[in-house]
Amino acid sequence: MRKFLSVFLLSTCILMPSLSRANDLSQDSSDPLFLLGDDGILSQSSITYWDHILRAGQSVSYGMNNRLTIGANVHYQHDFNGPEDGFSAIDLGATYRMGASDDSESHIISDVLFGFKFAGSSRVRTPDYADSTYYAGLRLGRQWVGMTLAATIKSTWVFDDTRGVAFLDFTPEAYFRIAPDWRLGGGLTIRKATHKDPIDDTDFDQEWLHAKLVRQYGHTQYIGHMDFEFESDDVRVVARVNILF
Repeated sequence: MRKFLSVFLLSTCILMPSLSRANDLSQDSSDPLFLLGDDGILSQSSITYWDHILRAGQSVSYGMNNRLTIGANVHYQHDFNGPEDGFSAIDLGATYRMGASDDSESHIISDVLFGFKFAGSSRVRTPDYADSTYYAGLRLGRQWVGMTLAATIKSTWVFDDTRGVAFLDFTPEAYFRIAPDWRLGGGLTIRKATHKDPIDDTDFDQEWLHAKLVRQYGHTQYIGHMDFEFESDDVRVVARVNILF
């Protein structure tokens, strides 16, 4: 009995730091419902390869308080099979937490998303990299110790002389904290657009399947992300590093 108690206490001492580390949602920057705290800073650096385009991006977000986060990001892309090389528009965006988990008995979290982008290379004219773009959205979900479920609906208006379009995205997500330093995430994005690309008649309607694997080291996360688009069979591969300050 004494030996059993000794083993039990030793196991508890070993596991408790791991469990508390896994439960620290304030450092889980890949969580779909993550929001920076007061004076928090998040840097996100990424490399993306998709459809003959290699894209490098940098994003910086700042927590104004426990409800409002603002951020900006910029990308540079190289097109190996066409002329669309150059810097993307600069994105400016914000997230406002209307309802936190402690605000109601249901513990539902609700966020408003909004932002815009402008400028960019004159050769970069896809919907993600158009002259002027505005978006607004709503995100809802709930966090548990080992899992987060969320869904986002976002409307985007693209103003461009040749590729102007509006589309609506619906993205449900599931995110699992499978170990103190490992996470798995998955989701689906369904996009409906007002019309096709007038240049090459490709369809802006898309259905993406998302999957990601996250490894955490303190305030830093290393993320491998893969997306698959059903209509075109396109595959997008992303490597990202998140650093919290």
